[in-house]
Amino acid sequence: MKPNPLHSPAMIWVSFVIRMTLFAVALMWPAGIWYWWEAWVVTVIWTISGVVMTNYLMHNDPELLAERLKLIPFQKEQKSWDKVIMLIFFIAAIALYIIPGFDVVRYGWSEPLPLWMKVIAVLIHFPCFVMLGWIMRENTYLSQVVKIDKQRDHHVITTGPYELVRHPMYTITIVLLFAMPVVLGSRFALIVSAFLAALLVVRTYLEDRTLYAELKGYPEYTKQTPYRLIPRIW
Repeated sequence: MKPNPLHSPAMIWVSFVIRMTLFAVALMWPAGIWYWWEAWVVTVIWTISGVVMTNYLMHNDPELLAERLKLIPFQKEQKSWDKVIMLIFFIAAIALYIIPGFDVVRYGWSEPLPLWMKVIAVLIHFPCFVMLGWIMRENTYLSQVVKIDKQRDHHVITTGPYELVRHPMYTITIVLLFAMPVVLGSRFALIVSAFLAALLVVRTYLEDRTLYAELKGYPEYTKQTPYRLIPRIW
């Protein structure tokens, strides 16, 4: 198979720089200022973690990196219901980025969250990113969309964090969905976080049902690891 020039190291890093620049702009443009320290903390933390994960995948799992680099979360093999969920998620996620600047800095819609909560939310990011790295190391089939990746011989992953819950990626993502707006101090953004988390819970249920029906060995795995997102709860 001919290599995709868009997946060359140079283009990967160019894409990464563009994405993180847009991320910073999405946070700070609504605020109307560039010296909002909370937004810089979020940008720096996410940038450093992105550099580490991108570098790791480039050298250890380029196929997973290529899958994660797809800009728009819509693919031919994707389930129809997942396209609907991801469209809603994509639109709502934009609001998660832009609301904090309007809420906390430009218009002061709500009282900013206290400093101690922001510090805890910053610290929560670090174990979450460590967990994300662990998840990516264990599961090369971490597609952005719900599908059975037959081209890559998709099979059940049962090791590492997958011994604890069946969908650890969603667990960590939900935690980060709440941690980021807390660092930024935005109460209104937390409403969006709750909505996005609810969408992921629905997606977890539907994806789990799809894997149970279509992925060989998954029914047996559900007996070994009975919890979807939270050990001993669900």
